[in-house]
Amino acid sequence: MTVRLTGVGLTHANGRRALQEVDLTVSRGERLAIIGPSGAGKTTLLRLLATSLQPSEGRLELLGSEPWQLAAGARKRLRSRLGLVHQSPPLPPRQRVVTAVSAGRLGQWPLWKGLLNLLHPLDAAGARDALARLDLAEQLFERCDQLSGGQLQRVGIARVLYQQAELLLADEPVSAMDPVLASHTLGVLTREAESRGVTLLASLHAVELALAHFSRIIGVRDGRIAFDLPAHEVTQEALDALYANEQLDRPLAASPLPAPQLVTIPRC
Repeated sequence: MTVRLTGVGLTHANGRRALQEVDLTVSRGERLAIIGPSGAGKTTLLRLLATSLQPSEGRLELLGSEPWQLAAGARKRLRSRLGLVHQSPPLPPRQRVVTAVSAGRLGQWPLWKGLLNLLHPLDAAGARDALARLDLAEQLFERCDQLSGGQLQRVGIARVLYQQAELLLADEPVSAMDPVLASHTLGVLTREAESRGVTLLASLHAVELALAHFSRIIGVRDGRIAFDLPAHEVTQEALDALYANEQLDRPLAASPLPAPQLVTIPRC
């Protein structure tokens, strides 16, 4: 077991309920996509799993530990085993790509090594290899402010690939990419998880990408899990209920599905 949430809820300081009564178990090596309308709680759920947020109630277990029962030092070591891909990677504009990628291992290095890496990249070859998998090797020594939004997202993914985390969490990791590049990039991320036998959870706006690349789909609405299904069992009816009253593009809703209304998309 990599992740277990039992009766988890989260209430923000302003009193708004972001998550409520969430029960979820994820085994090692599983690859899950989290879908749902804007404001449903997808990002909050990922931030909670990254230990950026603490649950207001319920029990959270990650990689065999309860993070909020650990001492601060032990929780910091746990975080070094988690890889989080942000929708908008928080990369300093003047930082070079090689430094941004190699920072993936800061949590595993002593302080002196991390400071030295800021002055002179200690493993440029390793950073280049991670970038090459995302067709960005030639940007190794570029500054981050010289890259497009889609390139910055791929740098954020390369950083997690270089980190070799045990639990991969990705929040809308391909939102700034065109459909072909987005599919290719998700393929790299899911193959990384499969090859190393680690767990991957990704929130996605594009339902068709979720169904094509992930074997298990979690639908989230109003801070609750609306459904938890294998990808091949996600029906048009379930998607319509999940996105009801939402003005969103849902490619699967464009054409009716034949009985028994099962969505079938070839796996990449």
